[in-house]
Amino acid sequence: MKAVFLDRDGVINKYPGDKKYVTLWKDFHFLPRAKLAIAKLSKKKFKLFVVSNQAGINKGLFTQSSLDKITQNMLKALSDSGGRIEKVYYCTHRKEENCSCRKPKAGLLYLARKDCRINLNKSYFIGDTIRDIQTAHAAGCKSILVLSGKERLSNCRRWAAQPDFIFPDLEAAAEFIINSK
Repeated sequence: MKAVFLDRDGVINKYPGDKKYVTLWKDFHFLPRAKLAIAKLSKKKFKLFVVSNQAGINKGLFTQSSLDKITQNMLKALSDSGGRIEKVYYCTHRKEENCSCRKPKAGLLYLARKDCRINLNKSYFIGDTIRDIQTAHAAGCKSILVLSGKERLSNCRRWAAQPDFIFPDLEAAAEFIINSK
């Protein structure tokens, strides 16, 4: 099965800023056309997964309950718009915990592969950071960088990894994936 993995902050919703977290639903703001993009991919029968680092939990900045409420509301809003997310995978560990699931490691993608029998080599990972691109490469996915979040094209000479594709936002990336089928 082919899948599309989506980072959350900066891809689906507005990037909260460096070292900042979306801790409440009222602070979660969908990016323009993100719901439409997810609905288009869902309509074309792609299996969609959200994969996101959320270390703010282990840093004590917000609770698992808050994250669960944000996730439930996000999934409902996407469903109401015709989108379907198969499963959401979060790493709540801090960087210094050196877990196998924190991006840029590919542990969460391997878990999704095991849970849902996904062919990672035929899948895409869409993210807004070079860490997301490194995650895609580690798992063998095609990498797409969207410029709707943290990363800027002007930094490309300093990137530790190069994306396979670059698009302005999730909708442009979705159109590319759909037309590449």
